[in-house]
Amino acid sequence: MTANRTGFEPVFCTIVPPHVLDHLARSGDPRLSAAARKTLVADAAQRTARRLTTVVGAPSVSPAAEPEKPQRTIHDAKHKQDLPGKKVRGEGDKPGKDATVNRAYAGLGATFELFLKAFSRNSIDGQGLPLIATVHFGEDYGNAFWNGEQMVFGDGDGEIFLDFTIPVDVIGHELAHGVTQYTANFSYFGQPGALNESVSDVFGSLIKQYTLGQNAEQADWLIGAGLLAPRVTGKALRSMKEPGSAYDDDVLGKDPQPATMDGYVRTGRDNGGVHINSGIPNHAFYLAAEALGGNAWERAGQIWYDTLTAGGLEVDANFEDFAKATVAAAASRYGEGEEHQAVVKAWSQVGVASS
Repeated sequence: MTANRTGFEPVFCTIVPPHVLDHLARSGDPRLSAAARKTLVADAAQRTARRLTTVVGAPSVSPAAEPEKPQRTIHDAKHKQDLPGKKVRGEGDKPGKDATVNRAYAGLGATFELFLKAFSRNSIDGQGLPLIATVHFGEDYGNAFWNGEQMVFGDGDGEIFLDFTIPVDVIGHELAHGVTQYTANFSYFGQPGALNESVSDVFGSLIKQYTLGQNAEQADWLIGAGLLAPRVTGKALRSMKEPGSAYDDDVLGKDPQPATMDGYVRTGRDNGGVHINSGIPNHAFYLAAEALGGNAWERAGQIWYDTLTAGGLEVDANFEDFAKATVAAAASRYGEGEEHQAVVKAWSQVGVASS
């Protein structure tokens, strides 16, 4: 049974970590620092708006008219910050000339399809929730986010970040925050916050793999590949295969993600390092998926989905709680065979107790 813990505040979740934007904001190049500062200011404003919406209540949204079919609506903010903006494409409308709109529409559809086909989940809430997205948000806005109700994409500044609709896993990542919101609803600080981020990376990567028809061996296991501009020394925002290796750039900084608990970072920044320490459960999933082989969404992904939706985890669950739950989920669905063994070994390799 899927839990729906509506009593907990939906969180404001961005794909680019604050520590990256903070680093850019201190750049000596005014083109880079100005864009980063504008992004940080916009994020702060949207975070405040998210809290206010939680207090007064979000507008009700009707489920999709056709069961088990997406109901997508894309809006254009026209470089302003008023949401949702002007509607530019609805469900079933033909593609227009704006490639960003078309990519957002396709990415929402790819996310809907994976959750439906692989996990029999009807949209992010399991009940056909319409999928809403806004593109061309702000000026030089270098982020994408889920605000508890919809997706929002910036165009980037062209110097560090390109259009945030380019990587389908970024779209999937942010919508997966919605799935977490309607299921385990992990709080957004410390280890539960890192789990919240990790779950989104896991399903974002699975959506990309599903869309490209890639198995675990063929996948690059990168989050945000194609997002960084050519001048950046890096390949993505994060690597699940090799946390800490996604980028190493004079302006962007060095990818700080650890792969195991030996490198766990204790910090008060980034909500207690939610985008940093998520590298540990990310790597555990990669190791389990690699060990099992084949399509990662079929067994490893099913175990993670079962864990997320079983209703047994508290909102403040830590890494050990989640690890034990994945081991239990593997045994429940597959018995104590190779799936169970792969999950146990994966958590052991990253230094998290699972029994």
